[in-house]
Amino acid sequence: MSLSIVKSVLPRGVLEIAPRGEIDVDTAYEVREAIAEILAKGRPTRIELNMRLVTFIDSVGISAMVAGFQTAEVSGVKLVVTQPSRFVHRQLWVTGLLGLFGAPEPYYAGAAAPEVLPGA
Repeated sequence: MSLSIVKSVLPRGVLEIAPRGEIDVDTAYEVREAIAEILAKGRPTRIELNMRLVTFIDSVGISAMVAGFQTAEVSGVKLVVTQPSRFVHRQLWVTGLLGLFGAPEPYYAGAAAPEVLPGA
């Protein structure tokens, strides 16, 4: 599977990078390049790496995220992970890196408020 990356401008100077697909040895450079490109164009207040649509990430992908975090930090920009898929959340937890990226809760597709049944 390939990787696609969408970049969006959010309110208050926040830029979002939203990868979709697999981040592995063949595609990890794309995440690093997306972060570097944003930092080359300016200094956003924050970069959010929305990992909701990432189905797989290996150690090279995690390494690319850490490198992106360090590059952003040197530039005075906070990089956080938002809405990690359950797989990404698990990988960040197992590697001890969840806190580095803001300790986001995993994204659950279709998760909504519990339905209240009449008479309950």
